Amino acid sequence: MSVKLAILFYSTYGTNHAMAKIAADAARAAGAEVRLLRIAETAPAEVVNAQDAWKAEAERQTDLPVATAADLEWANAYLFSAPTRFGCAPSQLRAFIDTLGGLWFQGKLANKAVSAMTSAQNAHGGQEATLLGLYTTFLHWGSIIVAPGYTDPAVSAAGGNSYGYSHTQGADMDDKTKAAIGHQTKRLIEIAAKLA
Repeated sequence: MSVKLAILFYSTYGTNHAMAKIAADAARAAGAEVRLLRIAETAPAEVVNAQDAWKAEAERQTDLPVATAADLEWANAYLFSAPTRFGCAPSQLRAFIDTLGGLWFQGKLANKAVSAMTSAQNAHGGQEATLLGLYTTFLHWGSIIVAPGYTDPAVSAAGGNSYGYSHTQGADMDDKTKAAIGHQTKRLIEIAAKLA
């Protein structure tokens, strides 16, 4: 069975959108069927439109489908990417997760491989807490967490977050970034294929 990977991202200014696209490219190169999906914006339009960078990123995403529960039912692997907000996942992603109770109740999120990535404005802005918080949710689902660990030199070269790739806002998305995201994505696909 081939891996069907749903890459679900929320991105205010473009960092997690870029990370998700890197992951999608790596997943396709590894032979996975990929759906690149944006998490719906829940902030009021007047708030988004009042910030030029936020508005521009929202416009860049309009060609991408919004994630739905049906996408999670379709997939046999998930990769989430979202910024850190006060040490947690942003409310937009939490609101989406809160819509998944029906799938969870039916066991349709269980036994699927899952991993996560994040970003923050500074290097110690709560990235690990965000990832661990998401992993707590995934444990409730019965999903199988596939963190990168220190299973490849690319993880340490890109900052060494064994829970999942984390990016510091404003830093270049260089070859080290691409290698770390690529490794995490390929590892997720490898484990998902074994589970399938």
